[in-house]
Amino acid sequence: MKVKDEQLEIIQKQQKDLNALLNNVGYMEARKHGLLHQFNELTMQVEEFKTKLENEYGQININVETGEYTIIEGEVTASKEPDLKVVENVQ
Repeated sequence: MKVKDEQLEIIQKQQKDLNALLNNVGYMEARKHGLLHQFNELTMQVEEFKTKLENEYGQININVETGEYTIIEGEVTASKEPDLKVVENVQ
């Protein structure tokens, strides 16, 4: 027994289209993987350059359009030691 020729043609076309789509998805995933590696590399380069700038100028904010910068003022942080109180021993 056999399906009709028209039905077989539809099945074959659908399978061909599915395989083409899967092939494209695989290509896109491989491309995505490569782009993510490039992104990671560039991010590392940015961080390294920021460290060099910070060593030269200190902590600053840079306007990337003009090159002007402002110094980041350090925040005063509270002591992490707990407040200790003297308690008399009452008996």
